[in-house]
Amino acid sequence: MNMEQMDSEVPLPKRTLTVGIVYNLKKGLKKDTPDAEAEYDRIDTVYAIQSALEERGHRTVLLEADGALPEKLRHEQMDIAFNIAEGLHGRGREAQVPAMLHFFGIPFTGSDETTLCIALDKALTKRIVSSYRVRTPKSIVLSAKTPLATGSLHYPVILKPNAEGSSKGISEISIVKNRRELQELAGRSIHLYQQDMLAEEYIEGREFTVGILGNGRDARLFPPMEIRYRKPTQGNYHVYNYKLKQSFTEYLEYQCPADLTKDQEKEMTGMARKVYDVLGCMDLARVDFRMSPDGKIHFIEVNPLPGLAPGYSDYPMLAEFCGVSYSDLINGILDAALKRQKDERRGEIA
Repeated sequence: MNMEQMDSEVPLPKRTLTVGIVYNLKKGLKKDTPDAEAEYDRIDTVYAIQSALEERGHRTVLLEADGALPEKLRHEQMDIAFNIAEGLHGRGREAQVPAMLHFFGIPFTGSDETTLCIALDKALTKRIVSSYRVRTPKSIVLSAKTPLATGSLHYPVILKPNAEGSSKGISEISIVKNRRELQELAGRSIHLYQQDMLAEEYIEGREFTVGILGNGRDARLFPPMEIRYRKPTQGNYHVYNYKLKQSFTEYLEYQCPADLTKDQEKEMTGMARKVYDVLGCMDLARVDFRMSPDGKIHFIEVNPLPGLAPGYSDYPMLAEFCGVSYSDLINGILDAALKRQKDERRGEIA
């Protein structure tokens, strides 16, 4: 289904809407780690979303998701919120803004608080989707309260914070080759990031991401985009880490549609759709995979709140590869949310 078909199936609003854009901003504050604000947006991204919505004729209101957000939501009049906020603190922080929007009865784009809360917890997500026979690398959770590196894992292993996005906490030293290295790195990382760490068997091979836009029968699955490495990032390993994302033009190249057989693409997009549906994702999401040298596809993680920075984030990048402009993508997300809410009011199941 192309964007023209989607537009014909999702009629544009008859009146101008007031859209509140809810976001968290990078402040450039000095923190213990250089990636502390990795998940937050630059104001340029907020302005880009604002411009795309205003091109459609909507009125926009900018709402930073700080401590004053509840009062802003209480007093600001809006028809719908365009949510890109990551929340402030804790494992369930991505659920904070959707929960507030629900509390005040404000419709919003994207997944609800339950989906966002579950999806941010990598280990919990893996347990859920694996129960639906979605292949995912074996892993264990390491914490300050439990013995480190218990259980059997095949090395090398990649270590990452269990509840972070934007490759936060993943660096050129995140691959370990034995239990001793894992224990040493986990001990430092748990203290530094103040949370549990996920130790996951490292899958050498090709890396892909699949974007989804819409809901139910109207959902569009973009063909997989492959992330290619121009050179190894840690020894002979390839890790899509925070440092690379900051200098992606130097280290990375992207291909969409990826060079896959029809069966491989069907399997990968099918896995992406299953994860999307099982977790109850709405309106948009991005699902990441690794393909091992023997051709087996492994689910890595899902992001139901993907970055929307134009010219930088994977989600708008893969959409652009498929002929969808940034403006059409942003308004496609809004239209998907409007149609979903209209169907919900009618009691229809998409």
